[in-house]
Amino acid sequence: MEKKRTTTTKQIVLVGLLAAMTCVGSGLRIKVPEAVGTSAFHLGNILCALSGVLLGPWLGGLAAGLGSAVYDMLDPLYISECWLTFLMKGAYGVLAGLVIRTGKGNWNYGKATIATVAGAVGYAALYLAKTFFYSGMLMHGLSVEGAWVSVVSKLPATTFNAVVAVLAAPLLAVTLRKALSKSRLSID
Repeated sequence: MEKKRTTTTKQIVLVGLLAAMTCVGSGLRIKVPEAVGTSAFHLGNILCALSGVLLGPWLGGLAAGLGSAVYDMLDPLYISECWLTFLMKGAYGVLAGLVIRTGKGNWNYGKATIATVAGAVGYAALYLAKTFFYSGMLMHGLSVEGAWVSVVSKLPATTFNAVVAVLAAPLLAVTLRKALSKSRLSID
């Protein structure tokens, strides 16, 4: 007989906490004007990766997606795309969570780094595809060339956010797991 998995109160609280931290981290941003719209350097991606690495694919994806979508709902510039943000940032957490939970071996900094890279690359691909198709061609009616210009203008901020997440999220994850384990509040 299959064992039924239940979501614990601690897991629900952690999803809410990481979603709130993701929302706040997304708000800590520096906006950069571009040829088409704006781009931003922000801390939200660190927390999307951290959510996936700490909570696993489904709960981590939920925390990353909810926190990012709530941020978008609070900003009139982004509210119309909050549903896309939920899906794409949720995918960030899901990918990081899937990688951290795959294979044999202990959870460690190296595996957390690989998981964060997977989440960052997956999210960047989704975000740039959205920039090209949805934002560029559909919403702004740009030509293919114009949509490519929009994608290229987003590359610096997207790359910077990914690199910062890859550097910071595994360090935070290792530190938090050790602290939680010492206080007998392990996440697993």
